[in-house]
Amino acid sequence: MDSILSLSNVSKSYGNVPVLKGIDLDIKKGEFVAILGSNGAGKTTLVKIMSTLSSPSEGSVEINGHYVADDPVSVRSMIGVISHETHLYNDLTAEENLRFFGKMYGISAGDLEDRINELLEQVELTGRSDDRVATFSRGMKQRLSIARALIHEPQLLFLDEPYTGLDQHASRTFENVLRDLDPEDTTRVMVTHDITNTFKMCSRVLILDNGKVVFDSPMSDLSSAEDLKGIYLSHVSSHNFI
Repeated sequence: MDSILSLSNVSKSYGNVPVLKGIDLDIKKGEFVAILGSNGAGKTTLVKIMSTLSSPSEGSVEINGHYVADDPVSVRSMIGVISHETHLYNDLTAEENLRFFGKMYGISAGDLEDRINELLEQVELTGRSDDRVATFSRGMKQRLSIARALIHEPQLLFLDEPYTGLDQHASRTFENVLRDLDPEDTTRVMVTHDITNTFKMCSRVLILDNGKVVFDSPMSDLSSAEDLKGIYLSHVSSHNFI
């Protein structure tokens, strides 16, 4: 498989405090990669750098043949981001939010309406399409944020602790949408502390500790979620998942 995401010697410091330390990483098209690590390991910082929301202090990031530092606009058209922050406009309806983001990505009017209807059905919000987002529950907002991130059919999808605050319905819908994504079209990278879902859904797992990748394995090499938990506990300097 071809690489879609490559990091070379990526480091990040805030003042005199190093957060990431010389990370080299290569992710192939179609992979579903989980990133585990304890609080302060650098997981969210790493995802922010990979998704163009932050710049490394040293090193380079290449997405689908484009260096992020040289061509950030082209790179952003290829990626989607789902996090515990929904990045929605409360005063707009669900449909208006998706239409706004679709136009930002340059989707043609005819294609956009079909795409909006398709996504609202996928995240089970068709019946609330004309309601203002301010009236939505936390779970509904998160489901709509999934549709927002997928509106332009990104080649690379970043998920930063996406289960935060989700109820069971929203979690199930989220997982169904992820499973329905064709790996030929969408590569997924997820920061999470949920080992059970990591083992169940992902094809590869990384463990980050003290700003470095200390474990990297295909999920097929692991026997169970308990096996993964044991490996996690043996590699991290703090046993907090958050």
